[in-house]
Amino acid sequence: MEDSTGSNPQSLGFTDKLKSWLSWSWTYVCFIWFGMVLIMIYVLWSPLKLQETLTSVFLNTLTPKFYVALTGTSSLISGLILIFEWWYFRKYGTSFIEQVSVSHLRPLLGGVENSSTTGLFSSVNGDAEPRPSVSECKVWRNPLNLFRGAEYNRYTWVTGKEPLTYYDMNLSAQDHQTFFTGDTQQLRPEDAVMQKAWRERNPQARIRAAYQAIEMNHECAAAYVLLAEEEATTITEAERLFKKSLRIHAGKDINLLVYIKRRLAMCARKLGRIKEAVKMMRDLMKEFPLLGMLNIHENLLEALLELQAYADVQAVLAKYDDISLPKSATICYTSALLKARAVSDKFSPEAASRRGLSTAEMNAVEAIHRAVEFNPHVPKYLLEMKSLILPPEHILKRGDSEAVAYAFFHLQHWKRAEGALNLLHCTWEGTFHEVSVYPKKELPFFILFTAGLCSFTAMLAMLTHQFPELMGVFAKAFFSTLFAPLGFFADKMESFMPSSFWHQLTQI
Repeated sequence: MEDSTGSNPQSLGFTDKLKSWLSWSWTYVCFIWFGMVLIMIYVLWSPLKLQETLTSVFLNTLTPKFYVALTGTSSLISGLILIFEWWYFRKYGTSFIEQVSVSHLRPLLGGVENSSTTGLFSSVNGDAEPRPSVSECKVWRNPLNLFRGAEYNRYTWVTGKEPLTYYDMNLSAQDHQTFFTGDTQQLRPEDAVMQKAWRERNPQARIRAAYQAIEMNHECAAAYVLLAEEEATTITEAERLFKKSLRIHAGKDINLLVYIKRRLAMCARKLGRIKEAVKMMRDLMKEFPLLGMLNIHENLLEALLELQAYADVQAVLAKYDDISLPKSATICYTSALLKARAVSDKFSPEAASRRGLSTAEMNAVEAIHRAVEFNPHVPKYLLEMKSLILPPEHILKRGDSEAVAYAFFHLQHWKRAEGALNLLHCTWEGTFHEVSVYPKKELPFFILFTAGLCSFTAMLAMLTHQFPELMGVFAKAFFSTLFAPLGFFADKMESFMPSSFWHQLTQI
């Protein structure tokens, strides 16, 4: 039975708008409520003599037990907020309060959310947009990311654990919506279904949505891409679906075309047709020369290393290992591998210490230094001092995730070059005893703030419990000082307003 929401895009759009309105309306409700409270205090300040009531009647009737209960409750609430913030940070890597503030308050202040993946293909479509640097684009899509259905799911079948984090999959969902939806103002019904499919967290829900899009339009290329990525359990089946998607697509959307051709080249590489894969990658780079930010050259380097075509590898490095282009672990460590390969088979630490390093050995050592300085996490994985895991779909430049992704595919190439790992071990161990922890994850501001608030309120609660009378005096003095400016402001405003205005307000 066909889903009614999928067949009626107008009702789907209304539902999305209603959910969107409900999601941010609470912010305006809070502001309106706070403003109404201030107006009510301002209006009733003089007629009801609130200052005298608060200072002389209310504060004087409070007992020390009230202050103990108040400070104790405040300490408990701030402590619960701190525990929740810390748990959320450990699980998702960000502050919940900060995330809500960015999502709801930043748009009100005119801020624009900055995404590392948005606009990745804009140069292909003709828009002149400056290419982001490494500092502006820290999280990158892994050029060699695995296929979910044919590769990542095998880990789940064996261990029962998910190989990808929710944060990583959420970034991929954003990538897919950017790549495949095109102009959101001209969405077809099947495009709206696919937009929803990319956002689904459950794999089976994504696959069902893809089939629903195919039922609506048998030539929905993006749906076949999703099935190739997630439903196909073998690379051969994934390749068949990608080829079908390519025949349907016929060059309608450049983003989708590039994605399909790249994945087909990766299928050929995984199925052992390496020369075919190299040709497909070279043709893709020649056809779309402005796609440097997609790092297709990293796929090409890995395939050429498998062919042991080291001269071709050096030619690719000469083109992309440039100071004006973003660096990567693949660029730096492949360059080091080529220089180490030239001397590693005859390298001996004892002989080098006696006679000194030759020019070629010095070049190899300097290349390794350069690579380790760029990403110091890689050597432990290449030397198998740390266990390898499945690479993520997104990597952080110079981080541990990039090291995992590089070593997962390139460890075999280092092992093939006799003595290269030994030279890496000697150079790295002799120079870098302390491995850098860059990028170091810092605690968000709101966790530090809630920790300070919890400590402060806990201290107040303890002092109030020990010295209730003295703290009561301080509290009365504080509230008197707090309400004094408001009373002064109300008296000044009352002198500018006619008495008839205040009379009408008090009658209301």
